[in-house]
Amino acid sequence: MSADYSFVADAMKQAVPWVKTSGVEFPEVAGDRVVAELPDAAETHNHVGGPHAAMIFGLGETASGAVAMAAFAPHMAKATPLVARSEIAYKKLALGVLRAEAVLGRPADEVVAELDAGTRPEFPVNVTVTNAEGVTTAEMVVVWTLKPNR
Repeated sequence: MSADYSFVADAMKQAVPWVKTSGVEFPEVAGDRVVAELPDAAETHNHVGGPHAAMIFGLGETASGAVAMAAFAPHMAKATPLVARSEIAYKKLALGVLRAEAVLGRPADEVVAELDAGTRPEFPVNVTVTNAEGVTTAEMVVVWTLKPNR
């Protein structure tokens, strides 16, 4: 039996208003992997005609947040996911619709075990941003933490 992650897209749009405003969609969601897409919109372009770097970063960070939500939704009553740090490498000029694939970098059960042991666990989410032709335009690592709720 597989888990149902259909709630993630709507939950992200409600919890993070920028997601709805920017038009990010979530065509694929699993417990350890999410694909998010950013539409091509002139109002988000930079001086070379593609999405501004802030939009690319936002897409990747949003995809990583959706992975955190999917992976740790059953534990949100006891912890809040927060970004601890992130790094991005812009590889090629990004033009058109962009796709971010975010993959959980540690098994969720390990992270939850650390939380349950009283620590504030960290976990990486690896993100690859590609254009419509599948060319990698950026790579990111977003390190999240689960901050225990007190």
